[in-house]
Amino acid sequence: ASRWLQRLLAAADGPEAAAMKRRGSDILAWARDLDSLPTEDYVQRPRPTPPVDVRPRDFSVTEIETLRRDPYAVYAKRILDLHPLDPLLRDPGAAERGSLFHDIIHEFSTVVSDPAAEDATGRLLEIARRQFDALALPPDIDAVWWPRFARMAGKFVAWERARPAGTLRRIAEARAQATPVGATGATLSGRADRIDLRPAGMADILDFKTGASPSKAQAHTLLSPQLALEGALLMRGAFAEAGACAPSELAHVRMKANGDVVEESILEYDRQVKSAVELSTEAWARLERLLAHYGSETTGYLSRALPFREGDVGGDYDHLARVLEWSAGGDGDEAGGDGP
Repeated sequence: ASRWLQRLLAAADGPEAAAMKRRGSDILAWARDLDSLPTEDYVQRPRPTPPVDVRPRDFSVTEIETLRRDPYAVYAKRILDLHPLDPLLRDPGAAERGSLFHDIIHEFSTVVSDPAAEDATGRLLEIARRQFDALALPPDIDAVWWPRFARMAGKFVAWERARPAGTLRRIAEARAQATPVGATGATLSGRADRIDLRPAGMADILDFKTGASPSKAQAHTLLSPQLALEGALLMRGAFAEAGACAPSELAHVRMKANGDVVEESILEYDRQVKSAVELSTEAWARLERLLAHYGSETTGYLSRALPFREGDVGGDYDHLARVLEWSAGGDGDEAGGDGP
């Protein structure tokens, strides 16, 4: 008991003090009952196994990484048809900036046939200013994004001019038709930011990025297989405008915040070098195994099989998967996954 309570009882002991003690005993009994409840097991990490006939059979190249990393997100989106609501109030962010920069580069690649032209940088800035104005960004955001793009424009044109000579044609926003994936019964489609046709039936596939993800390591090891799968689709003639070509280069073009434009090939990492054809062929073989794996009714759509970052529970469907509950239970299978 506190010193205050001890002094009170010393001065006012009697029926009232006894009644006070009884009331206190009741409260203490309630508190002790909390420790006598039966032990409740932590909720298990979800691994739903829907019937095969409701599982998705058509995929885009951007969905394959999600299917590997967080199969539950594919289940929630494609099978339960659940989609996150847009916030009521939200300023444009990194995703919107990336889309805007992509749209500008797309138009530039489409209407400016020769990046070596003297007015190429001016044309790029004209296209950019028109698209910025059409988007009507909040003034404080425009004041940050526009100088960033203006710094980059000249370096982007310089990068274009420094690309290997002999490009026959540049195809912006090339779309690949749905292509069967082996004997899985599933199809893969996609869109390449740009395909540069080269002599001898070769082509470079370029993916423009305003952020750091995916990393070169993730792309080379096929944890993020988008570029390599685009190469595999190219080899199968899925890009109608390009025809059947062999990929000669697979690269991210990083448009950095300081204005630098850096072409980053994914064909070499950690002293391991593969040709674009080799990497694309390997990505396609892995895709066949992955889709065959999810073609079995016994395969569950595991939550966070290969999470992007440890402790990150900000995914669109992490709350539905009750990640904070099952991860608190010490589920040791966090990084193991259940797929090939």
